[in-house]
Amino acid sequence: MKNILITGGAGFIGSNLALKLLSKGYNVRVLDNLSHQIHGVDPDNTSPLYATIKDKVDFILGNITTENDVKKAIKNQDTVIHLAAETGTGQSMYEIKKYCDINIGGTALLLDVLTNQKHQVKKIIVASSRAIYGEGKYKCSIHGEVYPDARIDENMQNGDYECRCPLCNNSVQLMPTSEDSILHPTSVYGITKLSQEQLFLTVGKSINIPIVVFRYQNVYGPGQSLYNPYTGILSIFSTKIKNNNNINIFEDGKESRDFVYINDVVDATILGLENNAANYDVFNVGSDKPIDVITVAETLKKQYNCCNKSIITGNYRIGDIRHNYADLKKIKQILGYKPKISFNIGIKKYCDWVSNIDVSIDNYQKSINELKAKGLYR
Repeated sequence: MKNILITGGAGFIGSNLALKLLSKGYNVRVLDNLSHQIHGVDPDNTSPLYATIKDKVDFILGNITTENDVKKAIKNQDTVIHLAAETGTGQSMYEIKKYCDINIGGTALLLDVLTNQKHQVKKIIVASSRAIYGEGKYKCSIHGEVYPDARIDENMQNGDYECRCPLCNNSVQLMPTSEDSILHPTSVYGITKLSQEQLFLTVGKSINIPIVVFRYQNVYGPGQSLYNPYTGILSIFSTKIKNNNNINIFEDGKESRDFVYINDVVDATILGLENNAANYDVFNVGSDKPIDVITVAETLKKQYNCCNKSIITGNYRIGDIRHNYADLKKIKQILGYKPKISFNIGIKKYCDWVSNIDVSIDNYQKSINELKAKGLYR
């Protein structure tokens, strides 16, 4: 299966994946609309991501929601790696139709074409997200493993940001979230990613195309778009620092995420592509370790040797989760995946890259103002 289509292949994960596949002898085609939110207003001159694959892949400028573009893109392709999606958790809470149209509608269109048109696609890899878990898995001293509901707005307004047992309201202890955990997303983005999974797994079985789903944690690394103020905490903080602005930290700064380096994500994805043991299954992709936001901010400041203030605001966004990190037992056992790049090494590589490029204007406040106007920022 040497001919591979990557939808959204000019994005952060897609471009890195395309380059690795090319180095392994695959023929790579990319379908991407070069969104200005990710690539800037003049992608030919402003997008480091697009520049890395331009003239190296068979590039189609088009949309996953346009039938003719999809038909053109899948022609003569053996495998589809479906990455095309809108990805901002906060933004998804007020651009609901856009996220549903692209993430769910684009998925539905792709599957509809594969179901009703002649093609040679024999496998599909799907990019899902840790957002489908919502708050993920915790341990209650009374009830054992539990899956907290979305946090209560009133509690958060009073500075209580932690999750509670949904049965007794007691404090709970964070656990790694495994693939068999309850799925209850707390954002529109998470809902659309869960819908993508379900559509692909259901239709894939009906038309005998093996599906492999990867639930990526917070992916980072050199090349990650600095134009997008809606997603990617490392990029948002770096852009603020390089513009000599202070870092605003949500909640109490103790919220944590599983940061996984881009090379590890690419390796995991290729393992699923090349190993039939992955077929019709879902896998977490992470780093095995949560890092809190204060640590992220202080590490970035140290790497950039800057004196910007970190301001813990106590503000929060509706739809955000408190903590989450991946249980990797399944992907290690079945696919032999093991994250190779630690956070300390990865963050240095990322910061070295940022320090050697022209940093874009800090548009973060614009994204916050949009949330405030919709009542989604407290």
